[in-house]
Amino acid sequence: MKDGATKSFVQAYNAQAAVDGHAQVIVAAAVTQAANDKQQLVPLLTAVTRNLDATPGAASADSGYFSEAAVTAESSVGSTSTWPRTASRMEGARAPGGRRTVRGAMRAKLQTAAGHAVYALRKAIVEPVFGQIKGGRSFRRFSFRGFAKVQAEWLLICLTHNLLKLFRAGWRPQVV
Repeated sequence: MKDGATKSFVQAYNAQAAVDGHAQVIVAAAVTQAANDKQQLVPLLTAVTRNLDATPGAASADSGYFSEAAVTAESSVGSTSTWPRTASRMEGARAPGGRRTVRGAMRAKLQTAAGHAVYALRKAIVEPVFGQIKGGRSFRRFSFRGFAKVQAEWLLICLTHNLLKLFRAGWRPQVV
């Protein structure tokens, strides 16, 4: 990946997580070697559907995940997708000839009061999870080398995050 500060290339990984909007439980996680997130939304939503055996009712992601392919993908269409409102990424909302594009439709959706409210929820759903993992548990870098080992480590971090959430919520397994 390219380091934003030094503009040099570094060995790095991009950790992804899909989070439940009610309990901040991670429902899907992945690690990639891609520098940006544009191709990561569809695989993550597919993993959520597989893990929960249900299509998510709604999905929200930041501007780094936006691509017309992701918005129009079959796994995205089944949920009510709310995408970011970032002017620099949303310019050119109309195609030549004045017809509306997918990007323009998303921009219009996000400029409504409902669009603002749903997108603002991201700050209370997924961002605290990464804050708890990075700040509360001091996880700032992977301990292992190699893609397979890093994937396993990220899944273990996500698993322990979920266990801590359940423990702190007072959850107890039901004995049958």
